[in-house]
Amino acid sequence: MATALTLPANLSLVEISAAASAPWRDLFAAPAQEHVPYRAGTLSERNLLGARLDSAVTRAEGAVLLVAEGAGCFATAWWARLSPATYVSRVAGALFFDPIEDEGESVENLLDTFASPRTHLPFPSIVLGRDDKRSLVASRVRALADGWGSGVIAGSRSDSAGPLKRTRGIIERFTAGVVAREVRTHRALVRRVRAVS
Repeated sequence: MATALTLPANLSLVEISAAASAPWRDLFAAPAQEHVPYRAGTLSERNLLGARLDSAVTRAEGAVLLVAEGAGCFATAWWARLSPATYVSRVAGALFFDPIEDEGESVENLLDTFASPRTHLPFPSIVLGRDDKRSLVASRVRALADGWGSGVIAGSRSDSAGPLKRTRGIIERFTAGVVAREVRTHRALVRRVRAVS
């Protein structure tokens, strides 16, 4: 097994999932700083889920990497589209694992439960889904990714190592990009302060 990824110190991992365990958790050296359990069977549960996401993101000490699984992906997109910019601006990006599950809720039900404006998410995101381009699930995953403005990495369910290896490389590049963006932002702020002084 490959060595787990150590995220930059300024990046907080927040996961949104109903699952007690998931293969992607082994990708990271440290557990998520926050786990938001997915529950949205009623309007009250859905709204509580949004409040818990607000809380998890605002408590984070640095930029946030959201990691969602299954129906939690829909909840995360809904939250990102409807939350105040001050919350969403703390999110550096998101990883969405298998947003459409074989035995989960239907996509139509999830889109109704998490109805929101059909705009791209305000942060970079990647959807990890199936690689069988002929399957209905794969085409639905790609359509969701397009609607969210997300990139797609396809992988086979039967070969969990393949997509996770690709995911590891993407996360390494993604977190390096987060650090580079923070450095650019810091330098721009320093230049503005010096110009005013």
